[in-house]
Amino acid sequence: MGYTQGEAMPQKMTAAARRVIDEVRRLPTTRVKVAVTDIDGVLRGKYLHKDKFLSAAQSGFGFCSVVFGWDANDATYDNTVWTGWHSGFPDAMVQLDLATFRRVPWDGGVPFFLGDFVEPSGEPGAVCPRQVYKRVLGRAARMGFEVLTGLEYEWFNFRETPQSMAAKNYVAPTPITPGMFGYSLTRAGQNQPYFQALMEELEEFRVPIEGLHTETGPGVYEAAIVYAAGVESGDRGVLFKQSAKDIGQRFGIMPSFMAKWSTQYPGCSGHVHQSLSDGKRNVFYDARNPYRMSKLFESYLAGQLALLEDIQCLYAPTVNSYKRLVDGMWAPVKRTWAVDNRTASLRVIPGSPKSTRLETRCPGSDANPYLALAASVGAGLWGIEKGLKLKDAPLTGDAARAAKIPRLPRSLSEATANLKRSKVAPELFGATFVDHFVRTREWEWRQYQDAVTDWEMKRYFEII
Repeated sequence: MGYTQGEAMPQKMTAAARRVIDEVRRLPTTRVKVAVTDIDGVLRGKYLHKDKFLSAAQSGFGFCSVVFGWDANDATYDNTVWTGWHSGFPDAMVQLDLATFRRVPWDGGVPFFLGDFVEPSGEPGAVCPRQVYKRVLGRAARMGFEVLTGLEYEWFNFRETPQSMAAKNYVAPTPITPGMFGYSLTRAGQNQPYFQALMEELEEFRVPIEGLHTETGPGVYEAAIVYAAGVESGDRGVLFKQSAKDIGQRFGIMPSFMAKWSTQYPGCSGHVHQSLSDGKRNVFYDARNPYRMSKLFESYLAGQLALLEDIQCLYAPTVNSYKRLVDGMWAPVKRTWAVDNRTASLRVIPGSPKSTRLETRCPGSDANPYLALAASVGAGLWGIEKGLKLKDAPLTGDAARAAKIPRLPRSLSEATANLKRSKVAPELFGATFVDHFVRTREWEWRQYQDAVTDWEMKRYFEII
């Protein structure tokens, strides 16, 4: 286990890839922007000179493996194996995915590409989140399915900058609008230029938004990203979050996808909508079933129910994630399913032969999009492979109050322990990835345990 630097592996050029390279070669620009996604779902990237890009497009290029050796604050892990101080943080190889070609409207139209980490042998990078999801997609393809997914995100927006928040010591940020005003045209109108830029520029950036509206809370919005097949949906997720931040700063707005910034308000979700196709039809749909659910859909749903405790760490990957998962705040807290019921963890949406689908409501907006997708789809496919049956009827009413159903893990530590002992997770996501991800979450929990919080200061400083 671990990364060892090797030679670049030239990739085969398809006709479509050659057309992309030719188009970039003709553009009147000397720079190309490239990016990869780290373990937390944060885009890490750089600008390449066009000549360097033209070489990298065929042979790959080196990217420091530290992006998998440090946390979201660039503090290096002391417990990882794949890379670390023990390895000297060598370059890992990245292959650009030329199908991800976009031009960035708010950055002078610069060409942009996403990349995948690969091992020296040319095999998929074992800890690369995009490759983990592609591994799951490969499983679906072998089973004869095309995966269709769509992500939707809630996030808060503040009248802040990185400098102003640092000066405030990250306390009491100022929302762009006050009060609780969901689906408000008034609030949307008060920030109309920001709304317009998000809709129009993201469309141009090939991250189309299906719906955008205010949510319940001061300055909070929700965006539904148009669904897509394969890895494209994950790409849209990571690019949406980065783009909202890039566009927001132009309007003096600082978006935050933190799962829960205040105890007063609901947290921010990152729901996953999904269905499977056999190339001709939605195999989740069955008109004879009262809920429009095929037997295959039932097995897919049963797989997610069975593995929910195992994979929750991928849906809720930070200490803060679990502050969102509380009663009465719209987030699911138990292993439940229901039909068109937003209090359940898994919401069946019965519709037309095209629109019948499952919404997995567990992930927060802080989840890595690729890993949230891999967890949802991977668990569902496993349920189909095992021929699992639904044991219980769909819940009605408030699923959080369902009797005799235990709560999901309440902390990152508990959820990480579940993933660590899972027998199925290594099969779905790869043993190397699971080991690495578990180690990074154990590190995250240790940082929290060592921190003295404002809650502790207020509670104990004078009284004890």
